[in-house]
Amino acid sequence: MRDGSVRLATGAGLLCGVVALGGCATVEPSRQSDRDPWQGVNRVIYDFNDAVDRAITKPLAQGYRAVTPLPVDMGITNLFNNLADVRSAVNNLLQLKPGRAASDVGRVLVNSTIGVAGLFDVASTWNLPRYNEDFGQTLGYWGVASGPYMVLPFFGPSSARDTVGFVGDWYADPLTYSSDGGVAWGLKGLRLVDRRADLLAASRVLEQAALDPYAFVRDAYLQRRLSDIYDGNPPLPADEADSDGGDAPGAAGRPE
Repeated sequence: MRDGSVRLATGAGLLCGVVALGGCATVEPSRQSDRDPWQGVNRVIYDFNDAVDRAITKPLAQGYRAVTPLPVDMGITNLFNNLADVRSAVNNLLQLKPGRAASDVGRVLVNSTIGVAGLFDVASTWNLPRYNEDFGQTLGYWGVASGPYMVLPFFGPSSARDTVGFVGDWYADPLTYSSDGGVAWGLKGLRLVDRRADLLAASRVLEQAALDPYAFVRDAYLQRRLSDIYDGNPPLPADEADSDGGDAPGAAGRPE
């Protein structure tokens, strides 16, 4: 499983992305059908993933949170973030962003040494930010359209473009190259549980606040991915851009 395998549980986590974007905008019905033409199948898979989460992943995450001291929990999260910085460095290079790639490499070097194999995030205190780039973002940067919204079994929210990006993310994950398959899969399982535990509070908000959790997760996911591709500064929709005198997305070009 790639770093995004936690998408099994990301419905709640995407709430944070919506808040970061300033709220969850309502998508017009016509645009919903364009972006989510397979909604019938997607909803069935969403319900399946939700059932698996409630029966297996969420209870494991709750047990993990109950028995894991906070410093240990933070260390495990930092460890997996350090591995993800390798993938981010590769993608920043592919996006021709050498400064960001150098920051990612610097993070890995600092946290892998001074940070004791990544257990401590020393790099952040040295003003080396995390960029968390992936191959889906790289494809979007070079103009590949998102394609239809998809919900994948076990993996959760995705798109046609991000599903293709999974392949690149797999090969950019250092755990893929472990000589001990049992250890690698054990660490991937721990990564999933650790990240699901980090989303427990947000998932409660989703369950209580969303009238249609499926639609909420879909809209939040698509907005978040657009923001990611444009490094937090996505273009305005065509109708808003016209009224404001700005550029439509098709004319915006690649993000700087």
